[in-house]
Parts: sequence; C-alpha cells; structure tokens
Amino acid sequence: MQQLSGLDWRFIRLFIQMTLLLTFLCPPTEPVSWDNDSSGRPGEDCGGLQVDVCGVCAGDGSSCELFSGTRFLSVLSVGYHKILDIPSGAQRIKIQETQKTRNYLALRTATGESVINGDWVIDRPGQFYAAGTELTYKRPNEISSRAGESITAPGPTNQELHLFVIYQQPNPVIYFEYILPREPIINVDSDSYSSVLPLESHELFPGPEISNGENSMSSSHPNQVPSDPLTSEPLPLYSWVAMATTSCSTTCGTGSRQVLFSCVDRATQTTVPDDLCRHAHHPGPQVEDCQSQPCPAFWDVGEWSECSKTCGPGYQHRQIICRQTRGHRGNSTVVVASSLCDVTEMPETTTVCQLKICSEWQIRSEWTECSVPCGVGQRSREVVCVDNLGDVVLDEECNMALRPQDLQNCDRGVCASSWFYSLWSDRCSADCAEGSRSRSVVCMMSHTNSLPLDNCKEEDKPDELMPCDLGPCTQKLEWYTGLWGQCSSECGNGTQSRSVVCVLQSNDQLEVTSDDSCSHLPRPPNAQICNLKSCGAQWYITDWSSCSRTCEGGFRVREVRCLREDLTFSYDCDPLLEPAKQEECNIHTCTPQIDESCMDMYYNCVVVVQAHLCVYSYYRTTCCASCSRVARRDTLLRIR
Repeated sequence: MQQLSGLDWRFIRLFIQMTLLLTFLCPPTEPVSWDNDSSGRPGEDCGGLQVDVCGVCAGDGSSCELFSGTRFLSVLSVGYHKILDIPSGAQRIKIQETQKTRNYLALRTATGESVINGDWVIDRPGQFYAAGTELTYKRPNEISSRAGESITAPGPTNQELHLFVIYQQPNPVIYFEYILPREPIINVDSDSYSSVLPLESHELFPGPEISNGENSMSSSHPNQVPSDPLTSEPLPLYSWVAMATTSCSTTCGTGSRQVLFSCVDRATQTTVPDDLCRHAHHPGPQVEDCQSQPCPAFWDVGEWSECSKTCGPGYQHRQIICRQTRGHRGNSTVVVASSLCDVTEMPETTTVCQLKICSEWQIRSEWTECSVPCGVGQRSREVVCVDNLGDVVLDEECNMALRPQDLQNCDRGVCASSWFYSLWSDRCSADCAEGSRSRSVVCMMSHTNSLPLDNCKEEDKPDELMPCDLGPCTQKLEWYTGLWGQCSSECGNGTQSRSVVCVLQSNDQLEVTSDDSCSHLPRPPNAQICNLKSCGAQWYITDWSSCSRTCEGGFRVREVRCLREDLTFSYDCDPLLEPAKQEECNIHTCTPQIDESCMDMYYNCVVVVQAHLCVYSYYRTTCCASCSRVARRDTLLRIR
C-alpha cells in the first residue's frame, strides 16, 4: 500500500470535518408533527419511512432534546405544591403517577389560570385545551387499577405550564418527560467549534501528525488549511486502528456497540501484537450508535374506566393506541398508524361490568290510621330498601328518586269543641235542710261536623251543682253538727253536707239561736268532697241544638258520648241507659198571620185563583185574601 504524506492526511481530515459540519447545518429532513394528520395515520407524508422521537422522517433523534425525571416527595402539608415548570414549546408531554394514591395532579398556566383540578375542584377525566395544545387527563378505575393519574399532551405549548400536586397522602412519586427542539449552532469560531465537531478525537484512520502539536487542527480555524510543520518528526511504526465492533445492544431500533482497536503496522497495515503499540496512545473505550431493523409496533393498552353503573349491567372502556419504540437505545415510544399493529389482534376497548345487583324498594305495611280524630294529621307506612337476597339494606343502596311515599297528610275534618256534662246525681248532699246535687262538666272536641258546636267559653259553662232541700233539721246543742248527708254522686267526686246550728241550752231546754251568738267559736264545716267509688264509664251529653223548624214538627239533636274517668272514649256504658240523641220539637201548628186590610174586593176572586192570575199585581191587590191563602198553602207544601 502506498504511504500518504502528512499534507495528504491534513486534506483528508479537513474534508471529513467540513462534510460533517455541512451535514449538521443542512439537515436532510424536516420534523413531522406528533398529531395525526387528516387521514388519522401519522407518517404517511414520510413515504413509509419511520419517524424518530423528534417527529423527523427517518431521523436519528438529534433534532430535539428529551427531558425526563422523577420527583420523589416525602411528607408535606395538605394542599397545592408546585413540583415542575414545563417550558413553552414543549412537545410530547407525559406526566404519570407511578402508583395510585389519594393525591391529585393539577395544572396551571404561567398567568395563574387553572387548567386541571384548580381551586380545590377535582375535574372529571377528559380532554382540556390550554397553552395552545390539547391535554388528556386520566384517572384510572378506582377499584380494579393500581395505576396513578396521568396528563399527556402532544404540544407544542405556547406558554409555560406549572405542574402541582394536591398533597393528601405521603410519599407521592411523579414521573415526567417532554422534548424541546434543539436549535442548530451556526457560530463556528475557534472558541465554539470544538463543541460542534470532535476535532480532537481518535480517528479510525489516524494521520501521521501528532494531535497535541502546536500547529494541530485543534488550534487552527476550521475553515483554514493548515500549513506544513516547520520541523518534521519521525512517525511511529505502529498505531491503534479500529478493526471490529461488538454486537448491537438492541435487536431493533437504535442501539449502541463498542469499537474494538488493534495494534497495526503502519507500513503494511497488518495486525501485530499489542505490545508493539506501547508507545502509541490507546484511544480508550469507544461506543457508537448502531441502527438495526425498526422495532415492531405494539398495542398500548390503557386502564379500564370505572363501571358506567354502580349496580346492574354497565360498561367499561379503555384506550388502545398503536405505539412503536423509537429513540436512542429504545428509551421512548411514539404513536404510529394503527395499520402497523394489524399483525396482532386489537384488544377489546369495551367490556360488560356489574359491580352488584341493584336493590329495590319494598312496601311492608298498609297506611296507618290518621294520627288525630279531627283536623289535619299524618299517616305512615313502612318502606324499606331490599337487596337481591331479600335483606333490608341502607336506603342509599336504592334509587332515592323512585322511593315510594311513606308519610302523608290526612284530613279528618274541622275540629269543634263544646261543653259535655253527665246526668244529675239522684242524691242530695244533705239529709235535711238545703243541700245540692252534682254532675261532671268537661270541655271536649268533636271530630264530626254534624253539630253547630262552638268553642268552650267559661261564661257558657253549665252548672255543676243544683240545690236540693229535704226539709228542716232537728235542733242540737251549741254548734250542732248533724250527720254527713249522702254523697251527691253515686260514683266519682261528689259533695256531702251536714247541718251546723248554734243551740242555746237552758234548763235542759235546747233552743236554736242565731249563728252570731256562736261566732266566737270555730264553726265546723258543713260540706266536704266525697267519692263512694270509681264511676268507670258513664254517659256525657251536650246541649240540644236549635230546632230544625219553628212550627208543625221539627227535630233537634245533641251529641252523646261514653267516657271514662280520664275522659277517654269507652264502650263500657250501659246502652239501655244511653240518653236520646234526637227528639221532636215545635210540633204546634203554624198560625198564619192575618192582615185585616187584606180582603177580596170582588165576589168572583175564586176565578182569579183558578186562572193563576195572582202573579199579577192588580189581581193580587183586588183579590188579596184568596191569593194569600194560595201562597201559604204552596209554602207549606214546599216545607213538607
């Protein structure tokens, strides 16, 4: 092999470096949007080529920069805590709780406007639009899923977003990732050139010059051809040359492999023992990217949503997306056209679910009696919620909107009140002289409306005592007290009395004198309350109502009740002794009023009556008596 001179090696190196610089400044492809195009199949504009993590057709992921990390939070105070600022221009945003907690993710714009879960209001999962992009908020099924909340967005955003966590449970762990476009570097002066191209690198085919010389390419301008060295040093006979590589680290997508160096005779380019290169600088471990076949697309299966119904048959849904592994060493995935996943069957997106069988309402009893004898009261019935096993459960288990009524009002008519009283006692309270008979008087309400009852007024209260006189008493000594008379009532509370007189005793003669003569002595009581026995139930009656007619026979009514001593209703009264509830009244004949000035002026007034001419004022005046008799007769017939 013909050996190249030092000047030739400098031209080759300069050519390689300029080629790499032009490749970087003029990329061959344009970035492709992450969103689906109008056909719903991303990547169709790439002519079937794969799209890299930056959205570039057949790209290598160098046009963008991936930012990712994990936030570990320990114990915080309950409330909102900011954990991340997502800059403007971010794309492919993904925020994920690593496990399900009682915490919530929240998002605000840089201007303080709430996007998701702001102001202590927890939003339902769904789609939200803010910062120029559509954000998807997911909260997995609370029963079957263990995954946490997530927020994703395709971007790019047009303003900064602030990520918060609503802290309620210790030790939340939040993973995030997003990409930002990488701006191309155009300034290629000597100070920054080394950051664009690795000028000082160990080449696969190194030139004869020494890399650390004063006139090396690392110190010259990248667009200037270096001149020959002033002094020429002898080249080493042996050098390290890249001869092979290891296998690619991945079976699909972009991976990495290690470059293996061997000691080579520079003159013959043949491999020699490594000991001969001991004076040459070993390049050290070198790793390069390797591009194997594209990774097959796969179905990304989301978590099942909550069941659409809390009981009975319902539905659950989940999101199915076709994804493909992209990026360096397969560290990211992108959404691709569903047709790329057609080699495998698409998982179901909807399934039937049933948490439990619905409970139902059951009426256990009929309506009760009204709570009052008159007026407006209430009645009730038993209504329970029963599960599918027939057991009574909480009302919340059933549909409250369909609950049958278990309480309603009932109207027993207008309440009226009146004085009720018992019959007079048959006994007098004194054995002689003046005494009294008694009866019980109470004010009660009527639950019927058949009588013209009025409110009980104290001034209308019937008498409870009636005087009685059994004749004069025999005279006694001084203050004479006779025996107690019989009780005024055969049962219940009554009164009994005795005679108390002032008697003057003289020569064994007893003479009744004025009570004033004994006024200096304490006067014994002449009456006291007595109670022979409990009355039990007895008949009570009200006053008679007004007569229904003023003459020729009407009727009047009163109310009769059987009451116990505590004035409650009873059926223990003797029905044979029940007082009458109705009687005739005003049975006398109605007497017509005679008007002496009313007389017939003609002898033939009978013809006027027969011809029904009394309706006219003239005949009614000239035949007054005859027309009046006819009018009274018609009135009596109507009354009867």
